[in-house]
Amino acid sequence: MSNWASANRTAPEWLNGTLMARLTEEVGQELLSLASPRQYPGGAVLVNQGDPSTHVYLLETSRPRYSACVKVTATLKNGSESLLGIRVSGDLVGEIAALRNGTRTATVTTCTPTVAHAISRTMFLAFLRRHEDAWEATFQMMADRLDWANCRRLEFTGYDVPVRLARVILELLGRHGYQQDGSHELGVQLSQAEFGKLIGAKPDIVGQAMRQLRSTGLLRLHYRGATITDLHALRAFADPA
Repeated sequence: MSNWASANRTAPEWLNGTLMARLTEEVGQELLSLASPRQYPGGAVLVNQGDPSTHVYLLETSRPRYSACVKVTATLKNGSESLLGIRVSGDLVGEIAALRNGTRTATVTTCTPTVAHAISRTMFLAFLRRHEDAWEATFQMMADRLDWANCRRLEFTGYDVPVRLARVILELLGRHGYQQDGSHELGVQLSQAEFGKLIGAKPDIVGQAMRQLRSTGLLRLHYRGATITDLHALRAFADPA
């Protein structure tokens, strides 16, 4: 199973579900050209929650065959942090502040070395006005993200932690994964703590759920991630009757 976008373009190819995968090659190249690329190391903060800045970042990979990966987090007044999502090569981040000309609602941090184009709000909005299909693609992207967040909220009350973990792994696989040597790779790297923030569980409980999925032959664990070794069985586990 390959989840790389198959739009009419030569290189690079963009991951399914990203803004760049929704655009034609010509329009996508115009968007890329709006700002020069800049490389960031893993752990760099692109956007800080509460900041008044309104530019957007368009993400690219800095390493052939590996996707860029950033995490989007938000912190409550009591200090607790939630992981709101993962963004990859071809994704846009920071669009909410740009579209409503307001402060940042979340923090965006690179998980891997990443190339990003910092596009000013003025240039981004002018680009959208020039291309009606880009407006549509942006709204589709935002709607997909809202659907994803709503699914996570529903699963919090409907399933136990191992099933929630299996479901979010399948969701990440469907968005960013690829097949390699007969197994399926997620395409993103996440720690147990980060998986826990996605599904609303503490790291030790996520660790127990990971080991349960491994012991039943569904996953093979490795640093900051997992390989799906039995996709059919994992789907069955994630959809209990």
